[in-house]
Amino acid sequence: MANNSKFSTTYLRFLNLIQAIRDIPSFPAMDPVEERLLNMLAAVWHGGKPISVLEAMGLSSDISATTAHRRLKTLRSKGLIALDVDKIDSRIKYVVPTELATQYFATMGQALDRAQKAD
Repeated sequence: MANNSKFSTTYLRFLNLIQAIRDIPSFPAMDPVEERLLNMLAAVWHGGKPISVLEAMGLSSDISATTAHRRLKTLRSKGLIALDVDKIDSRIKYVVPTELATQYFATMGQALDRAQKAD
């Protein structure tokens, strides 16, 4: 039972750190769908696989393709993703992270690390 309490405390500490980070004016504001889509993209990028816009639109079964496409546009306008054109077929565009996205993931990782070390 004590172990569960430790994990609960760590998780709550992490949530508090995340909220504090989100309140920083220079931090990119995202709605929950944008954040979820960006996190799903991160999992694909981490695997080293390129992901096309069409594939990104179908990442989640509970986010419609239209909504995903709109959110990809807003993530692009916020500077969190960019599009690279395929070298062979110019109709295919790949979603790639920007430096801002890399900083976002690093900040989230640091928050998780801090939450775990605060014991």
